[in-house]
Amino acid sequence: MAKKKTWFIRHAKDIVIDGLILLFVGTLVVISGIFIWVSTLEIPDLSAFEERRILQSTKIYDRTGEVLLYDLHQDVKRTIVPLEDISYHIKNATVAIEDDQFYNHFGIDLRAIIRAALSNLTAGDLLGGQGGSTITQQVIKNSILENEKRLKRKIKEAILSIKLERVLTKDEILGHYLNESPYGGTIYGVEEASQAFFGKSAADITLPEAAYLAALPQAPTRLSPYGNNTDLLDARQQLVLKRMLLNDFISQEEYDEAIAAEVTFQPQAVTGIRAPHFVMYVKEKLVETYGEEALADKGFRVITTLDWELQQEAERVVAEKVAINKEKFNAENAGMVALDPKTGDILVMVGSRDYFDEEIDGNFNVTLAPRQPGSSIKPIVYASAFSEGYTPETIVYDVKTQFSTACEPFDTSSTNPCYSPNNYNNKFLGPITLRNALPQSLNIPAVKVLYLTGLKDAIKLASDMGITTLNDPDRLGLTLVLGGGEVKLLEHTGAYGVFANEGVKAERRSILRVEDTAGNIISETDVQSTRVLDRDVALMISDILSDNEARAPLWGYNSLVHFPGRDVAAKSGSTNNLRDAWIMGYTPNLVVGAWVGNNDNSAMGGGLSGLITTPMWRAFMDIALEKRDAEEFPQPPAPDANIKPILRGQVVDTSLLIENIQSGDTTLDIASITGSMHSILHFVSKTNPRGPYPTNPNIDGQYKYWEYGVQKWKAAQYANVIPTEDTEEDEDEDAEDEDADE
Repeated sequence: MAKKKTWFIRHAKDIVIDGLILLFVGTLVVISGIFIWVSTLEIPDLSAFEERRILQSTKIYDRTGEVLLYDLHQDVKRTIVPLEDISYHIKNATVAIEDDQFYNHFGIDLRAIIRAALSNLTAGDLLGGQGGSTITQQVIKNSILENEKRLKRKIKEAILSIKLERVLTKDEILGHYLNESPYGGTIYGVEEASQAFFGKSAADITLPEAAYLAALPQAPTRLSPYGNNTDLLDARQQLVLKRMLLNDFISQEEYDEAIAAEVTFQPQAVTGIRAPHFVMYVKEKLVETYGEEALADKGFRVITTLDWELQQEAERVVAEKVAINKEKFNAENAGMVALDPKTGDILVMVGSRDYFDEEIDGNFNVTLAPRQPGSSIKPIVYASAFSEGYTPETIVYDVKTQFSTACEPFDTSSTNPCYSPNNYNNKFLGPITLRNALPQSLNIPAVKVLYLTGLKDAIKLASDMGITTLNDPDRLGLTLVLGGGEVKLLEHTGAYGVFANEGVKAERRSILRVEDTAGNIISETDVQSTRVLDRDVALMISDILSDNEARAPLWGYNSLVHFPGRDVAAKSGSTNNLRDAWIMGYTPNLVVGAWVGNNDNSAMGGGLSGLITTPMWRAFMDIALEKRDAEEFPQPPAPDANIKPILRGQVVDTSLLIENIQSGDTTLDIASITGSMHSILHFVSKTNPRGPYPTNPNIDGQYKYWEYGVQKWKAAQYANVIPTEDTEEDEDEDAEDEDADE
């Protein structure tokens, strides 16, 4: 053992030296190999971009795979212009945002690469300024035709960029970049972009317009001026101007004028496209997954979820009904979504009355826009309450109520800080079951239900059901249940799909599968389902919303939401100022949501929301239901007979009356019976309605407010048969009378 140790000690130096020699030789071999490989690389022919190989573009189909909705590059437009015919504003804006060291580096910018790597750690900021690639590298990337693995390609880009800088001037490289960059859709090159977006030559582009053009190449689909992310485009345009200022391309005065300038884009010119709002929605999803470049040259065949036959009918119905609504109600636009609640498939997406309508910015997709839902949000709040132990038979009092603890119970004001809303008809019905309050869209019961279930619980359920926009409880407060927040039509329709699917949320699908040019499946979207709501609760909501008897006081017995022989649930909603009107409806295998309003958020007029939205929704439902099997909603379970009387529909506890009758005691009068009439907070702790009776109901901050309204209603209802007690308001009035007498 000692001899081996001695040998290693004596030879350790030789072993280290041999190892270093091998490492040095190996390094030389690797470096030599790299140089040999580099020497074989050829710079692409940059003088003939317009003659490049025709790329295999992505094609988007309907769910049958037979109807072509759009060929992404069927009308590729590219116009080559000399650099001197391009506005210097475009040149400077592009350099400022893409590569501010363009005139200083030798083809690659090591600092920019490190900066981009660090930025990537914070994940995909579209406004984050420059990436790691120089303008020279991007020219190389745009000219390479072969599909290669990313690492190899990046190495080639870097090496070829260095070589390119040795054979072309900086201005020549910049000219190639501006003539080749993608600016969105089928638009390539700054001349084509200038004509498409602003109707002028690239030589005539102004500073603020140039900043928009420079903003686009980083993410032309997501930042499209014709999409739903114009706020991001505006922010990036402002970033371009800021970087131009910092790099001394413009003065402070020019910057201020450009920031204040209003820029108008030309109407979008898209030909050969079906279901355009849906196609653009799908395209953005594809870009998120595969990137802009892959869509341009990999020849994907995308099979979507769209039902083209239904889509055509929906587009026709929306266009026809909007024409009527515009005349009658000053309602210029509308949107409609149809989903399969069992799979989450988007069957129909109509984002405006006409995608190509310049008058209303028809390319803006209203199904993705946050708008106030009005009373159409109420079923989600009621479902939250049912999940916590309340029932459709639960009694609340529809009476004038002050909900703000900053005001007195008898104060009926809604001026801040008070909050005492009215019903849509300014009438109050007294004690009413939740089964009747929801389909009749009564506001006072709805606010009480939201208080009982809790704002955070209601918002959490909405989030679980797929609504992403109700995330500010401090701002919303009790107004949430009356539509105080904002929702997107697509997500709102999906949430109703949870009711239709008995409490199971099927994740939304727009793409069934993606195939390559050989027909091989690259990706396939399976149905993904999660239970987010108790089945019995979902059945309760469906049972209520399809109960023609319960909704008759609001709608009538033969209304447009009644489908004889079919189970169809429906709920409408509108904002107080009638800026938004909704109707959401569903069967067990179809859910359809519709919105009507104006893109500029101006008020409509001339009727209730049901008159505005329902004819459109009904016309489409009649067509769609013919194509769907008739299915019935399963009946929810009957309420437990042993729960508290107020939870099972009894205004008073009749057990006392029954006991007296059985014992022969006839002394129990109306006053004794009505004495047990109280608000629901007298009988339940809101967080545990089926638990013990509250020992001291006054602990609940809302108790005296709700109780005041109930007792005032009771006094008026039974004024001739029971003695009345002075309320604080009455006492104040008596005192005023005494002062007047004096």
